[in-house]
Amino acid sequence: MHNWPNPRPARDVHLTVAEVTERIARRSRETRRAYLDRIDRRIEHDAIHGRPRGRSGCANLAHGVAGCGADEKELLVERDVPNVALVSAYNDMLSAHQPLDRYPALLKKEILRAGGVAQFAGGVPAMCDGITQGREGMELSLFSRDVVAMATAVALAHDMFDAALLLGVCDKIVPGLVIGALSFGHLPCIFVPAGPMPSGLPNTEKASVRERHARGAADTTELLDAELRSYHAPGTCTFYGTANTNQLLMEALGLHLPGTSFVPAGTVLRRRLTEAAGRRVVALAGPEERAAVGRIVDERAIVNAVVALLATGGSTNHTMHLVAMAAAAGIALTWQDFAELSELVPLLARIYPNGKADINDFQRAGGTASLFAALLDAGLLHEDVPTVAGHGLRRYTQTPVLVDGELRWEQAPAAGALDPAVLRSPEQPFARDGGIRVVDGSLGRAVVKVSAVRPEQCVIEAPARVFDDQQSFLDAFAAGTLNDDVVVVVRFQGPCANGMPELHRLTPALGVMQARGQRVALVTDGRMSGASGKVPAAIHCTPEAAAGGPLALLRDGDLIRLDARRGRLDVLEADLESRLPAVAPRAGEEGVGRELFGLFRRSVSSADTGASVFTTLHDPQPVVRPSVGVGELVEV
Repeated sequence: MHNWPNPRPARDVHLTVAEVTERIARRSRETRRAYLDRIDRRIEHDAIHGRPRGRSGCANLAHGVAGCGADEKELLVERDVPNVALVSAYNDMLSAHQPLDRYPALLKKEILRAGGVAQFAGGVPAMCDGITQGREGMELSLFSRDVVAMATAVALAHDMFDAALLLGVCDKIVPGLVIGALSFGHLPCIFVPAGPMPSGLPNTEKASVRERHARGAADTTELLDAELRSYHAPGTCTFYGTANTNQLLMEALGLHLPGTSFVPAGTVLRRRLTEAAGRRVVALAGPEERAAVGRIVDERAIVNAVVALLATGGSTNHTMHLVAMAAAAGIALTWQDFAELSELVPLLARIYPNGKADINDFQRAGGTASLFAALLDAGLLHEDVPTVAGHGLRRYTQTPVLVDGELRWEQAPAAGALDPAVLRSPEQPFARDGGIRVVDGSLGRAVVKVSAVRPEQCVIEAPARVFDDQQSFLDAFAAGTLNDDVVVVVRFQGPCANGMPELHRLTPALGVMQARGQRVALVTDGRMSGASGKVPAAIHCTPEAAAGGPLALLRDGDLIRLDARRGRLDVLEADLESRLPAVAPRAGEEGVGRELFGLFRRSVSSADTGASVFTTLHDPQPVVRPSVGVGELVEV
């Protein structure tokens, strides 16, 4: 059906990659076995008793096909054909998801042509962090991932389906779709993206206007014009934030068709790849190639995703999302695994905010295919893995092209051959280690994105200024009281405090402070998103302040040292044990839907265990929920 070449024999993986993978497998042995036993029982049951809809009662089946056209209804009732669930995050407010409007009709047609039937099984919510940035709705953003997972499970729960196509792109949406799909791990699943928008105003120019506006040197009209020229068309935003990191990781996990991630929206090649996903999922649902998503997402695939994240300086959000996705497959991934791999994996890509290029430049420089070829040749990825394209990650070194209007795959050029300012080989990397570091110390454990930070900025020692919310910091900046070297601490921003909003609104002011010569860093239990940039920021700090973490004990003037080189985050010369913790502000628990998420805030796990409301593999201890009565324990 497809013309990608057979992969050559797999080479040995690097010893450190093998050791980290084996440690994850040992740590996960019982939970992974239980997960695989569950999906294998379902696969065996279906093999014996036939497709699930065939076991439905007559009324159940009649309800399930009542909305179909006559041809599809006949196929579903009378014949043994695959029925494919379409689960979509479409809405036309998000530029990245607007193109998905046309996908269901296109996929239904192609799946029918390939010998199957497709039904639109359900829609899932899709939040845009760019729209909610700095606003109350951002406090629902992280929790929306788990809502998406539950909505995906509801869509698939009708037991009518033999496979699924998951349509989504952005920040919490794709991880939520993965978690939901893994709860139906016996099904073959392919993820279908929409592609990036055309390049607009260069990201460095956009950032410059933002900083000038923060200084008062650009008015709102100029700022709005810059933003409108940056985000200007259907498709994914072109900087390398969480949305585009999602796409790269779906390929690293083997859940996209090869080379699918960054083909531009609205092009003929994009349409052909979408059609190919429809044909391919029908093949995967057949007896010859049945490829359960829960089997594809194994320990090796998770390590491949971490390596791809580190090699490209991707979104820090995935230090939580990958942990949560792995847990959904019974795999216990930890920040220590990230830290060890980061010491080995070189930084091979420079994409804004880690450089001047955008995601379209990365695609022109060879994209995912060239990147994966370089990492495979260096032994930094597991090659011998199952994927939706067949066995072996070497297939993902092929790039899709059109030949006389037909879809073909060709070998990608070597990394560094087309544009070494954007993509390089492991022999000539931008940095010898990965773009994300884990720091530990007396202030807890946190994540630092170093790929855009200048080497001389990786160690900051300065007095603290402590704030309990974003606005207090911005008010202090506007009042001119932040003119010295400083470590800005923004606390009570963790998952159980207020849902862990992104604090990207702080970036322009922090950038101004750094540009005028101040030594400045940020320490927070909140998030800074995939757009974390040139200011060193220790984020996702855990334990969070609202859960009794040491950030709650800090005071203005405490000397803090952030050393991203040595992996340390400490407060110096302060007796924290003698202090009483600050009290978390109560504001923000109601309004714009936040009151509906009180249960989430009370039951969410810590950032390093995935910030999830589902049972985690790292946090098995029961916690006390005040709402269930004194002394009553409820396991989370």
